[in-house]
Amino acid sequence: MASVQLPLARVAAPASPYRRIPAWALALPPVAALGIVFLHPLALVLWQSVSPESGGHGFSAYAEVFAQAAFRDALRNTVMIAVGATAGSLLLGFALALVIAFVPFPGGKAIGRFIDVFLSFPSFLITLALMFVYGTAGMANGVWTGVTGAASGPFDFLHTPWGVLLAEVTYFTPFVMRPLLAAFSQLDTAQLDVAASLGARAPRIIRQVILPEALPALAAGGSLVLVMCLNEFGIVLFTGAKGVTTLPVLVYGKAILEGDWTGACVVAVVNIALSLTLYGIYRTLTTRMEGARRARA
Repeated sequence: MASVQLPLARVAAPASPYRRIPAWALALPPVAALGIVFLHPLALVLWQSVSPESGGHGFSAYAEVFAQAAFRDALRNTVMIAVGATAGSLLLGFALALVIAFVPFPGGKAIGRFIDVFLSFPSFLITLALMFVYGTAGMANGVWTGVTGAASGPFDFLHTPWGVLLAEVTYFTPFVMRPLLAAFSQLDTAQLDVAASLGARAPRIIRQVILPEALPALAAGGSLVLVMCLNEFGIVLFTGAKGVTTLPVLVYGKAILEGDWTGACVVAVVNIALSLTLYGIYRTLTTRMEGARRARA
């Protein structure tokens, strides 16, 4: 007896409720939140920078601020300290991450976990710790005066640009180490064993095996540190460095101490433009380096 197959009725899958909502409607809430929280205050700063207190609108406030020696000094200090702190954090962070990741020693894992905790510390806390160690009445000067009998110690650099640089390198180095340690944890150790078995010494292994793999992590950590250094306020203010005024400190001085809100907005706009420009240059260079590395591979 021949079997008869009846066609099965196709059951339509229930339509997802999200398909009935247009894409622009789903994007509207985050865009609106971004506009209220970020874009609207930024637009107010831009508008105030071209609205001098004398009335009208124009770029006279920019010309006035750019002509001030305090602004030029703050601009130079901001760029020099940010670039120096970024370079120091990259070098120190890479060296420390190498030791923690590839040199077995007791407590290495605990130090790696402590770095995650260190990232949550406020910047002024690191500056305060350095003042306890290297301040005028700090531990280092106390030991020196106790041993030599001198009236004062030799360490008096925290109130100089070098003190600001040391504080920023100390604080921002873990921001470089964290992505590096994550990258090193994914590195195939067999490559290191093969390179060592072929007679390659440690500097060559670092240069030809580890460093190419670490470039993306260095780019990520370095770009983050660069932007954060350009906008750092607490460290510079808390060290009380004489004659070391950066753009964020100048914004504070013009707005709070002088009441010059238009001038403060002008400096803030310059600071934002500088941050975006240096970040763009840094990312362009690191992208080209990464492309060249992949081409060689």
